[in-house]
Amino acid sequence: MTLQRMTRPLLYLFLIGLSLFFLMPVYVMLITSVKPIDEVTLDQMWALPTSIDWSSYSQAFSRLAPNLLNTLYLVIPATILSALLGSLNGYVLSKWKFKGADWIFTAILFGMFIPYQSILIPLIQFLREVNLYNTIPGLILVHVVYGIPITTLMFRNFYANIPKEMLESAQVDGAGFFRIYRHIMFPLSITGFVVVGIWQFTNIWNEFLFAVSITTTSQQPVMVALQNLSGSQIVQWNVQMAGALLAALPTLLVYIILGKYFVRGLLAGSVKG
Repeated sequence: MTLQRMTRPLLYLFLIGLSLFFLMPVYVMLITSVKPIDEVTLDQMWALPTSIDWSSYSQAFSRLAPNLLNTLYLVIPATILSALLGSLNGYVLSKWKFKGADWIFTAILFGMFIPYQSILIPLIQFLREVNLYNTIPGLILVHVVYGIPITTLMFRNFYANIPKEMLESAQVDGAGFFRIYRHIMFPLSITGFVVVGIWQFTNIWNEFLFAVSITTTSQQPVMVALQNLSGSQIVQWNVQMAGALLAALPTLLVYIILGKYFVRGLLAGSVKG
């Protein structure tokens, strides 16, 4: 017991040290974003600013604001649609088994392992044919399709822990496929939707390859616009860091607000009895 009391403070100190080491890049981003441009040098990278300059945030926001809206128009419907489709797939593949269901599930999962680069050229050609190239709806379609495998896997594993007796009782009362999903499966899977929603929201928000390949100019999401902040001749590092923090803020807020539900959803069904 005495040894445990002695080692606990050392463990806390070790964990605090690791946390500070992990947060070092964030510290550099923060202090660089509020420095005047003449203080942004490599040898003064760790030094605190002599004066706080918020102009870099106003510059970054004015240049990123249209692209932030584009990303919101992209992320919200793409996350909702991919989550709903994955939920329906998981519901069918876990509770309404049919001949060949396991093969179909395996084929869906195979989509998770297809590299983006391998389908980029035919994907762009297809989007041109259907007049969705360089549009937010086209980018939504791409992310919904690419999100279906992982959302299906998550919901199938989630629904596997729901007792079949509940569905059988509902069927005895005359409930059909969609009525069971609406009144039983959907309410029970709110935590699953939170987990999938956070996962999809983060992935789609931070995705770069599809965004830079499929959209141009005014249709570009924020991650492409953030890369364009660097310019071609002189990099304004204070503006670049301010833009990076602004672009990361929405996903950070999502984790802060829904973090406890995310952990709860990940643990749902892990302990039985």
